Amino acid sequence: MQAEYKLRFEGISKVFPGVVALDEVSFGVHKGTVHVLMGENGAGKSTLMKIINGTQQQTAGRMYLDGKEVSFRSVYEAGQHGIGMICQELSYIPDMTIEKYLMLCREHRRRVPGFIDWPKTRAAARALLEREGLSYDPRLTMREISISDIQILEITKCISNDNIDVLIMDEPTSALSNKEVARLFDRIRILKEKGITILYISHKMDEIFQIADEITVMRDGRHIHTAPASEYTPESMVTMMVGRRIDDVYPKEPVAFGEKVLEVRDFSTRYTNVSGLNFYVRAGEIVGLAGLMGAGRTETARGLFGMDALESGQILLDGKPVNIRSVPDAVRCGIVMATEDRRRYGMIGCRSISENIALPNLRKLSRGPFVDRRKERRHVAEMFRRLRIKAPSEQTEAKTLSGGNQQKVVLAKWLLAKPRVLILDEPTRGIDVGAKYEIYRLMSQMAKEGIAILLISSELPEFIGMCDRCYTMYNGRMNGELSRAEMTQERIMMHCAGGKS
Repeated sequence: MQAEYKLRFEGISKVFPGVVALDEVSFGVHKGTVHVLMGENGAGKSTLMKIINGTQQQTAGRMYLDGKEVSFRSVYEAGQHGIGMICQELSYIPDMTIEKYLMLCREHRRRVPGFIDWPKTRAAARALLEREGLSYDPRLTMREISISDIQILEITKCISNDNIDVLIMDEPTSALSNKEVARLFDRIRILKEKGITILYISHKMDEIFQIADEITVMRDGRHIHTAPASEYTPESMVTMMVGRRIDDVYPKEPVAFGEKVLEVRDFSTRYTNVSGLNFYVRAGEIVGLAGLMGAGRTETARGLFGMDALESGQILLDGKPVNIRSVPDAVRCGIVMATEDRRRYGMIGCRSISENIALPNLRKLSRGPFVDRRKERRHVAEMFRRLRIKAPSEQTEAKTLSGGNQQKVVLAKWLLAKPRVLILDEPTRGIDVGAKYEIYRLMSQMAKEGIAILLISSELPEFIGMCDRCYTMYNGRMNGELSRAEMTQERIMMHCAGGKS
C-alpha cells in the first residue's frame, strides 16, 4: 500500500505546549504529482511540511518516503533525501548579496579544504540568473530589493537544485505578479514531467485548480478529506476548510463619510518614481490604491509613513499640513501602516504577542517612567479578544503564529494606538479565506469608528469588495479615480496598464 505513494503519513501528531498542531493526520501523496494542501491558517499545513523537511519532528506517528519509514532531524538530512522547501515566511540574510544567497551551501570549493572558490561561485550564480531570464545585479544585497524579488530568488534557488525529488512550496506566489505566477506554473509542469513530487500550499482558489492533481483539506490540525482536484468546487472546499459556509466573503458595511482626514498634494518621494500625486481619504472611507508591480503604490505608502524621504509636496491631516520625516513622526500624527513584509517591518518575532502590541503604545501604557503592567495586560487582553487572535496566551512568541494571526497582532498594536489614518499594504497576503474574512471584518469596524483607510492590494476582487473609491497608478503617477459603482476588474486593469476605460 505504501509503495504506491512517494510520501505517506500515518497518524502524525505534533503537540506544542498548550496546543495540538497536528492530530493523527493520515494520507498519501503520489509520485510525480502536484498535491495541494488547503486549510485555514493554523490548520497544521505548515507544521506538517516542517516535519517533512526536518525543521520539526512529530510527537507521534510515522512518515514513509518511497515505502520506507523516515524521520529527519534536520533540514540538511532531509535535503540528503531529496527534499527541498520554499517557506511561507521568506528566509534570507538582508546583508548577503544575491550571488552569495543563490549559491549558499552550494559554493564551489578550492582544493585546499575550507576555502571557497569565489570566482567560480559568482560565475555559477550569474549563469543561474541568466538561465532563468532574471536581470538582477548579482552584487546587490537582499535588503536592496523588493519582497517580490526576494520571493522570485528564493523559488529560483530551490528549484535549481538538481538533487530535489520532493519540492514543498508554502505560499510561493503570495508576492508575485500574474506574469511571474504564470512563469512559475510553467516550471512546476516541467518539474512534474521529470517525476518530481510537489506539495503546494496556497489560499488562492484560482491558482489551485490550474495545477493541482490532488487536494487535501485540513482543519484544526486534522485531516478532513483527500481527493482528485476534479471532485472539488471552490464552495465545497471553503466549507470543508472552515467547517461552515461563508456566504458573504466581503463584510463591507455602509458608512457615512466624514471630512477629509488625509490629503496629499503634489506628493513626490526621493529616490523613487513616485511624482506629483494628489488624493484624499475621508473619515470612515476605505480608499484603494491600485497598480501593477513597479507602479509606486508601496513607495507612496512608505513616504506617507515616513519610511522614505519626501522630495516635495504636502501631507495634510484634518486640513493642516504635517511634517513627516520619520516613522515616529507619522505615528505621533496618527498615521500608521501595516507593511507588506510583516516579518521584517511589522513585528518582532522573538517577542511575545503582548510585547508586540504594547511596544508602539508605551506612552499610553506607562505611569511616569515605568510601564503600568496591569494596564498593559488589560489593554492587550482586550485586543486579543477583539481581534480573535488564536494562540495559547498573550505571552506566545509572535513568530510561532500563523500568517493570519501575525497580521492580527500587527493590526492590534495600531488599533490600540487609535490612529486617524490606517495604511494597509497587502493585508491579506498569504492568509486563508477564514482569516481574510476576519481582516475584512476588522477593516469594516475601523471604518465605522471613523478611521480613514488606504488599502493597497494585488487582489482585484478584494479591492472591489472592500473599497469605497480607488485611485489607479501607472509608472509612479495617478492616472485614474473610480467610484465604487464604477469599479470592475477590467476597468481597474485598463487604468493600471496605462490605458483609459
